[in-house]
Formats: sequence, structure tokens, C-alpha cells
Amino acid sequence: MQLPVQSQSTIYAESWEAGAGPDDLVAIARAADRAGFAYVAACDHVAIPRRLASAMSTVWYDPVATLAFLASATERIRLLSHVAIVGLRHPLLTAKQYATLDHLSEGRLILGVGAGHVQEEFEVLGVDFERRGFVLDETIDALRAALGPDEFPEHHGKLHDFEGLGQLPRPAQERVPVWVGGSSPAALRRAALKGDGWLPQGDPRDRLPAQIARIRRLREEAGIKGPYTVGAIAEPLYVGTPAWDVGRRTLTGRPEALAESLRAYRAMGVDQIQVRLRSRGRSELVDQITAFGAEVAPRLD
Repeated sequence: MQLPVQSQSTIYAESWEAGAGPDDLVAIARAADRAGFAYVAACDHVAIPRRLASAMSTVWYDPVATLAFLASATERIRLLSHVAIVGLRHPLLTAKQYATLDHLSEGRLILGVGAGHVQEEFEVLGVDFERRGFVLDETIDALRAALGPDEFPEHHGKLHDFEGLGQLPRPAQERVPVWVGGSSPAALRRAALKGDGWLPQGDPRDRLPAQIARIRRLREEAGIKGPYTVGAIAEPLYVGTPAWDVGRRTLTGRPEALAESLRAYRAMGVDQIQVRLRSRGRSELVDQITAFGAEVAPRLD
């Protein structure tokens, strides 16, 4: 699940999140950990321009700091950046941050990456917005080297060139999973050819089969083999019968009915589903996470 509180776009934030803080994040992450969720996720934006602030808000916690904070409060659950705009930073800086996070969490990092979409962020940091896809492509390659096992990683590219510079600690994982976000044709190609998984950007169910087929075809044509994780973001959910208006797009009902609906994703070839549970406060969200883990998740297999 994407964590509440740490990003508060008006598209998905609940009203109670505006007054929430660190204690709420810890309680929710611990509830997800206990309930058997695969990961908690945090977003990445450096600064939001005034023209977008009313819709996106300016509440965007730093993902490395947030996930490191929650690593110390949890035991098992994995930590996903969904997504880190890694093109905004030099890959050695990104590698230092996320390698340390993986080391401290004993190998729980999943590095989700994306191209970004806020032009002013790129401009103020001196990164070419129009070439952000090209920047991301090379940055992923550089991060593969910089997050690998070598103390002195090496990369020689058009944008970044480094060797002979040591970074310890190394990640705890031998290979940090890199999941690529986005649903454009370019993002799909990047996810297929450079990623260990795909994080779609809000694709509705009817679009997913064709998108997944394209990724599999691109990988096959390129001769790429090995494990690959296809993701999906489910419709908003509420376990049980809500006593308040959760919106017409929200899936509600008994656990078996929700599980039956979600099993359709597996039939499409989806490996992991990100859920957003509707709530009016922390306690209700914790209750929903607990109910989902105990009553819905076991019916998904």
C-alpha cells in the first residue's frame, strides 16, 4: 500500500490526513506489517510550484527519510519508493541514500523509479525536463552499477561518468529490485527492458492486459529472462458495509466478494496489487488494514 499522510494530493488524500503526522505513519506501517502486506510505499517530489499546489498540495515527505524512519518501526514489510524521480539527482548520491536504507533495513528496499512530470522541479535543479526519459534511462544503468556489490562501482555514460570512488555500506541485497513506473509507451519499454518490475500509473482494468502483453513481448524480443513483477493499483476498497459515503468507484462488501473481484488481476498476469483502503481516520484505516489482511488476503491465493 501507498502510505497516507506522506503525500497529500487531492486526488487520493483523505481529509483527516491534513492533521496527521509521524505517530500516524508508524501506527499504519506497523498495522500493514502485522497484517502481512508486502510493502509500504512513499512518493517523491522535491518542491511543488504554486500553479499546482492547490491540486497536488505541497505535502510530500522525503521518501528516503520516511522509509528509513519506518524501517526502524517495522520488522518484515518491504520499503518501496513509488516512485523516486532519480533523474533529479546524481546516481552516486541516490545510491548512497538507498544503499544505506537497504543496509539499515537488512535488505527490505524496493527501488521504484519514474521520469517525473513537474517541469519546475527539473528546472530549479538544473536538469533537462524535455530529456527526462533519456536521463532516467541512463540513471537506471548507473544505479545498477552503484547499487551493485562492488565497493568501487564503475559507470561510463553520456551524462554520468565515474570509477575509483568507493561507497560503503553496500546494500544488504545482492541485487536491489528496480521497479519502473509509468504507463506511456516509453515508460512501458523502459519497464520491460531496464526494470525488474512494472508499476503502472493508474491504468484501469481494461487496459492492463494489453499493457502486460506488450511488456512480455518486449522482454521476449530482447531475450531478457528472469523474475519479473507486474503490478497494479486496485480501485479504492472498503472491507464490509460502510456507514458513510465512500464514493461510487469504491469496491465495498464482504471479504469473499472483494477477493473475487481482486482475483481478476491475477488472471491478467498481475503479481502484486497496491490497495488504497478508504477511511475517516487512523483507527478506521488500521481496522481496515487488519480486516483486509485477515479476511481478504487469504482468499486471493
